[in-house]
Amino acid sequence: MGAIIDAIHNKLTAAFQPTRLEIQDDSARHHGHAGAREGGESHFNVLIEAQAFAGAPKVMRQRMVYKALAEELAGPVHALSVRAVAPGEA
Repeated sequence: MGAIIDAIHNKLTAAFQPTRLEIQDDSARHHGHAGAREGGESHFNVLIEAQAFAGAPKVMRQRMVYKALAEELAGPVHALSVRAVAPGEA
């Protein structure tokens, strides 16, 4: 894993104590597009399952994740797709 994936993993783990966390570097699919960087780590897909999302609407869940990753979103991360679910949700 790269430094940015490690940072995303560490910050989301600290903020939400997820029961499931999957981070996929999707940068290769965006080669040549805006925001793509040499070496990748600019476009990510995240699936996070945590109790913290129980009862929260989808938009609020995404805002919670974006807040935890504000530093990365302000710099090296160009695009972040988030699927945030509570335990037991499909």
